[in-house]
Amino acid sequence: MKVDQTAALPGHLQAETAQLGELIARLRVARQVRQADAAVRAGVSRNTAYRIERGDPGLAIGQLLRYLDAIAPGMSLAELLTERDPALAQQQREEQRQRVRGLTQSELEELDF
Repeated sequence: MKVDQTAALPGHLQAETAQLGELIARLRVARQVRQADAAVRAGVSRNTAYRIERGDPGLAIGQLLRYLDAIAPGMSLAELLTERDPALAQQQREEQRQRVRGLTQSELEELDF
C-alpha cells in the first residue's frame, strides 16, 4: 500500500521539504543549469528532478543528494543550507535590483503636508 508522504508529515516538516526544494531550484537557476541537464547528470528522470525542486517528501535522500551534486559538484547539503554559494549571492543581488519610478503628481500631492 502506497503512503502519501505529504499527508503523513506534520506541517512544519512539509514547509522544510518545500524550502529545501526551493533552495535547490534557486541554486540550479543561479548556476545556469537546465533542469533536464541536471536530471541526466544525476541519473534521475526529469519528473524526479521536478519533484525534488517542489520539495516532495516521498523521494529518497540519495536522489536529492545526487541531484545536488549534479548542480554543484562537491557541495554538501549542509553547505547548501548555509546559502553561501557565490552564485546564490549573485542571484540574490540581482533580484534585489529594481528600478524606482518617480511619484505621480497625485501621489506627490497626497504626501504634501
